[in-house]
Amino acid sequence: MSVLVDSSVWIAYFRGTHSLPEMDVLIGENLIVTNDLILAELIPYLHIQKQKRLIGLMNEIERYPVQIDWPEIIQMQISCLQNGINGVGISDLIIAQHAIQNHFQLFSLDKHFASMAEQMPLTLYGT
Repeated sequence: MSVLVDSSVWIAYFRGTHSLPEMDVLIGENLIVTNDLILAELIPYLHIQKQKRLIGLMNEIERYPVQIDWPEIIQMQISCLQNGINGVGISDLIIAQHAIQNHFQLFSLDKHFASMAEQMPLTLYGT
């Protein structure tokens, strides 16, 4: 089981704003994977905060390339809109698609992923 951890979880984990003991388990068992999109959301913030050690650690996580299937992204957005799931950004659709394509569980604090998982074969971590 590999778990794609969304930037919302990483940010909460780094800030300590949520109790996330499951992150310690995932890190300890080396179950976390990432992609360049998630790193692009996180690393600039870490750079500004002068968190060189964290940047190095983030770059050590197993990284899978994102292969965007634009027709599928369009269909995912149509499905979201038809089912009243509004305001899902393209980056979150790409993250969901990446998780689905690679059979990863997705760990996110963003609520719209739970709604999306009801409409598509997206598996959420911890559910």
